[in-house]
Amino acid sequence: QVQLVESGGGLVQAGGSLRLSCAASGRTFSNYAMGWFRQAPGKEREFVATISSGYSTMYADSVKGRFTISRDNAKNTVYLQMNSLKPEDTAIYYCAGGNTGVFSSRLYGYDYWGQGTQVTVSS
Repeated sequence: QVQLVESGGGLVQAGGSLRLSCAASGRTFSNYAMGWFRQAPGKEREFVATISSGYSTMYADSVKGRFTISRDNAKNTVYLQMNSLKPEDTAIYYCAGGNTGVFSSRLYGYDYWGQGTQVTVSS
C-alpha cells in the first residue's frame, strides 16, 4: 500500500508563491506517474498538473506558465511550485499516484491519493 502525504500549503497573498511537497512511501516511486489535483468549496476536484515516470509533464490551462511540477525519485517526493498565485487558486490540493507510470488528467488515472493540503490566496 502506498501512502502519500502532502505538505507546504498555507495562506499567501495574491502574486505570491508556495511550494507543495508530496512524500510517498514504497520502493517503486520512480515507476509511478504523479499528479496534483485541487478542489475548491462547492466545486468538483479538478486536474492541476501531472508528471510521468519518464518526466513528461502536463498542466491545466489555468495554471500553465505559473505552476511547475517536478519529482525527486531519490527522495520519493513530487513537488508543485506555484507562482503568481491568484485568489481563484484557493483550494485543497491533493497529490495522486498512478501505477502505470503514464500521466493522466483524469481522476480515475490514479490509484493512490493523499489527504490534501489547504492553499488559501488572499486578494
